[in-house]
Amino acid sequence: MRVFFQFLILGVSGLLLAGCDAASDQRAADNRGFVFCGPGQPNTFNPQLTDGGLTADTLSSQLYDRLLRLNPETYQPEAMLAKSWQVSDDGKTYTFSLRRGVAFHRSVQFTPSRYLNADDVVFSFRRLINPRHPFHHISGGQYPWFDSMNFAGLVTSVKALDTYRVQFTLSRPDVSFLSTLATNFSVILSKEYANQLLEAGTPEKLDTYPVGTGPFALAEYQPRELIRLRRHWQYWQGPAPMEQVVFDVSTRGTGTLAKMLTGECDVLASPVASQLPVVVGDERFSLSSQTGMNVAFIALNTRHPALSEVAVRQAINLAIDRGALLSSVYYGTGAPATSLLPPMSWAYDPNRKTQYDPKLAAALLAKAGYRHGFSVDLTVPLKPTAFNPSPRKTAELIQADLGEIGIDVDIIPEKTVNRTSIRQGDDSHDMVLTGWVADNGDPDTFLRPLLTCNAKFTGWNISNWCNRFFDQTLNQAIATDKIAKRKALYQEAQTILDRRMPVIPLAHGIQHQVRDASLTGLTMTPFGADSFADVSRER
Repeated sequence: MRVFFQFLILGVSGLLLAGCDAASDQRAADNRGFVFCGPGQPNTFNPQLTDGGLTADTLSSQLYDRLLRLNPETYQPEAMLAKSWQVSDDGKTYTFSLRRGVAFHRSVQFTPSRYLNADDVVFSFRRLINPRHPFHHISGGQYPWFDSMNFAGLVTSVKALDTYRVQFTLSRPDVSFLSTLATNFSVILSKEYANQLLEAGTPEKLDTYPVGTGPFALAEYQPRELIRLRRHWQYWQGPAPMEQVVFDVSTRGTGTLAKMLTGECDVLASPVASQLPVVVGDERFSLSSQTGMNVAFIALNTRHPALSEVAVRQAINLAIDRGALLSSVYYGTGAPATSLLPPMSWAYDPNRKTQYDPKLAAALLAKAGYRHGFSVDLTVPLKPTAFNPSPRKTAELIQADLGEIGIDVDIIPEKTVNRTSIRQGDDSHDMVLTGWVADNGDPDTFLRPLLTCNAKFTGWNISNWCNRFFDQTLNQAIATDKIAKRKALYQEAQTILDRRMPVIPLAHGIQHQVRDASLTGLTMTPFGADSFADVSRER
């Protein structure tokens, strides 16, 4: 359905769209905003309802704020809407003191009568954890990122102690909880706006006509064309230098790289590695790169007759030539994955090595009773990602490698993995080429959502793997705040994965971003785009 969000914006119509012919108009557009080009279409403007994509990765930091944010250098939680917090001695009660004078967006849909307070925080999180909450089932009632970590099982209550203090009570100690609140998913919504929509009989507008406290507000949305954000003049950290930001989400016409070269885009998010030589050395552009908190891997369905054998899974791991993957798919911009944790993680073990040994792989297959091999399907996504710039090519290389040891791989292109069917116990998939992008700096965010027993019921544990010792190790790791002990426990968990091999780590991708050289203040993070509140243009 074609949806338009109409707001009164003085003199901005058309300035940032391709095709501005007058030089004066173009100069005005340059001084008043910029065009961001990147993959993806939003299905919602509320990141609580997503597990990634444009809404969570980029729009969230523009439209909303969180209680905490991740420090761009240390990746540790720091103050945002919460100016301070206290943790009880048993590690199960967190009390936050909120900033005062934080204004919500104004629009033709809503005019706030008060500043942000504890009621807004309570509303935002009770919606997630309480099935009887009036908004819990609105917009589908699915909260995939929070479900992946069993957030509703962790948080037993959220209550307002007074106007500016909020208390969270947990079912168990979890030192990663602060990092969870700092992710782009843990946004704060307006309870006053929600109540107004509920009374009007249009509660779904909470997620399609967003109101937050971020540096920009939604001004216009034309599906498959553009998203326009306008400056939030009452932003608590001061108004942004840029009057507006336009997201070009059109799929017609020339590609995003061509638009960058012709000046139709000011920022190109996540260019594929093969595009980089075109912009490197061009004085019109600046290229930013950093190792991502991500991993590409193969999930092996441990209920499959052959893949249920540990020796077979070990053989597949040994048969894959990661060097060829890095050369042919990542063009030398990636790093081989020795575990799910990337080198940026503080729990990463630099002593782990990858091994490529087709002869040993064939011997393990024979030992497991598959001397003549077997056939499997490999489900492959269609779109490139930060952790895998060319899934199809990756699949073809894996197909060739496994063919050398007698495993016949049938590549099945698929846009997305049906997590609902996996959650219901559907074993129709054999192997899935997939990956993960961390949402905070804690190692738990790589391991718990993907491989714990509970993750089988959320649809994220594609391997259908459950190991109580693995789960116990992770639970011990989040119950202590001693980093050395936590690191040892996470490395023990990785050793369990090495021995059981429910997933095959392949590579860690490097994130890239190309911008017009005149733009300043545009920063990258391993967890998605940072706020555009400090972006300006210098000529």
